[in-house]
Amino acid sequence: MHQDADELATQELTARLSLIENMIAEGRQKTESWGWTFVLWGAAYMAAIVFANVGAPWNEWTTWGHRPLAWPVTMMSALILMYAYIGLSSGKRAKQPETTIGRAIWSMWAAMGISMMIFFVAAGISGRLDQHIYIAVIGAMLGTTNFASSLILKWRAQLFNALVWWTAAVAACFGSVTQSLVVFLIAIFFGQIVFGIYGMISERRLIERSSGAVHA
Repeated sequence: MHQDADELATQELTARLSLIENMIAEGRQKTESWGWTFVLWGAAYMAAIVFANVGAPWNEWTTWGHRPLAWPVTMMSALILMYAYIGLSSGKRAKQPETTIGRAIWSMWAAMGISMMIFFVAAGISGRLDQHIYIAVIGAMLGTTNFASSLILKWRAQLFNALVWWTAAVAACFGSVTQSLVVFLIAIFFGQIVFGIYGMISERRLIERSSGAVHA
């Protein structure tokens, strides 16, 4: 009788561990499915920097550039594109089951986005925002969110992403204006565009494997 109880407890523990692992895997897949947003915002950041500095020599380039309106215009355009795509694909995403881990990951990114928006609007209006602080805050916030997500999802690729952004945050505090801009561009390339493409490729491979398994 005691042995039967032990076996049931072991089976229950195994089932719970399996459920947790499945939830982690589903959370990672959910994050991979949003890889396009990493690419979108990475491209938007780079486009804003380029548009803001068109015609200026490289040694005079800054994050804000000589055309500050390039930033709000580019950011609003990216936001509209993102929500337009989400709206078009809402039917497909509605069919996908939502998990607790998926909601937790989404909540972290939403909180980070809101915090970033509040801080930059307030700091910009008060005149207390410069390039070093701007890059350092972005790097710290993105590093924190990516790191927390990587721990939840047990995802080394996202841990590397967090380290990229934290490095950018530290470099922005000690480097010159030009150096901080270069570090920011590198962080955008690896932390947004490369990581986003990696997520998109991983999602595509998963879909192909799933389709092959179904047809088999």
